[in-house]
Amino acid sequence: MDDATAALRDLLSIMARLRAPDGCPWDREQDFASIAPYTIEEAFEVADAIERHDLPGLQDELGDLLLQVVFHARMAEEQGAFDFAAVARSISQKMIRRHPHVFGEAASRDTAEQNEAWERQKEAERSARQEIGTLAGLPRNLPALVRAVKLTRRAARVGFDWPDADAILAKLAEETAELRAELATRHRERLADELGDMFFVLANLARKLEIDAEASLRHANAKFERRFKAMEALAAAEGKTLADHELDGMEDYWRRVKEAERGA
Repeated sequence: MDDATAALRDLLSIMARLRAPDGCPWDREQDFASIAPYTIEEAFEVADAIERHDLPGLQDELGDLLLQVVFHARMAEEQGAFDFAAVARSISQKMIRRHPHVFGEAASRDTAEQNEAWERQKEAERSARQEIGTLAGLPRNLPALVRAVKLTRRAARVGFDWPDADAILAKLAEETAELRAELATRHRERLADELGDMFFVLANLARKLEIDAEASLRHANAKFERRFKAMEALAAAEGKTLADHELDGMEDYWRRVKEAERGA
């Protein structure tokens, strides 16, 4: 038995023990719905470790994510639905089916051709599951920004798309004007609707520019966090806090931090 097989077998045994009648009370109480948020959280922590180029952290986070797969598979096995082996066989079969240029007789492809073939195969699989329609099969629990990009990418495949980024920017200006018009009403539902339209257009713009919208926003979050902490450090060096300043004073700190970053 190789190391990977032995390690995976140990993990499966540990999960079975935790879910046993005399196992861990917390683990025994869980079900698919209660574990799902942890699964999503662990996937984001994997992405965070990658973003930080933290390979030791990535090893740890991948282990946490693998545990989620093992946990769900164990619960399904207890219900007689499927087990971990079935999960592994299913994804192996899918990878072989979606890569006929590697495992079959199809001609070799470049990346663009493979992406197109991949989408055609996924469409065929959705049809086999009787998921009919261009937008069928997109999970509703995806992060909203990710799902917006996927929705617009699906729509673009049948030609429902803006011709270029400039056209999307024009649409963004239109949506901005509509939001501005609603500001006077203070009608929360209409404001939320218009703001959602702006987010959706921005997701479209990211797709058109071939920029990962989620990664772009994570980068903006990290940049804001870094700069805000630097502002706090500047204030602390003067024996103050940001709350001791009016907005003009805080904006001066922000300008100084940005200038320092450009200088670096």
